[in-house]
Amino acid sequence: MNLPEMSIPAVLLYSLTAAAVSIYLPFGVVAYARAQGGMEYLKTPRAMLDKLPDYAKRATWAHQNSFEAFSLYTAAALMAYVSGVSSSWAIGAAIAFPIARAFYSVFYILDIPIGRSLMFGIGSASSLTLIILSLRAVSQVTL
Repeated sequence: MNLPEMSIPAVLLYSLTAAAVSIYLPFGVVAYARAQGGMEYLKTPRAMLDKLPDYAKRATWAHQNSFEAFSLYTAAALMAYVSGVSSSWAIGAAIAFPIARAFYSVFYILDIPIGRSLMFGIGSASSLTLIILSLRAVSQVTL
């Protein structure tokens, strides 16, 4: 199977889109658990967090952590986009981040700490890679 070739800027933008979507994947689990609780969960969803099943609490925490990770990744991906990074490392980091974050949520919800930690590390390394590549790209520009 041959994958279509995409420019690095396109990969970065699609990666940002996928990462944004992955933020809301764990929330589906939370919504399911809340629906099982009836109208009380709908009236005061934040106050009811302690009454959710453990898997739904973990899904809530995964959802919240996804926002935190996404903010750093967004800055890193946009830095790479603006600085014109052209590297296979950038493509790898851009592809790895949303995949790692999706698995992060799955491992968090299923209570697999080692998997969750590994995916957190891969996601963080992806952001750091893009930041370093961006800084290297702009440091090579001569005025």
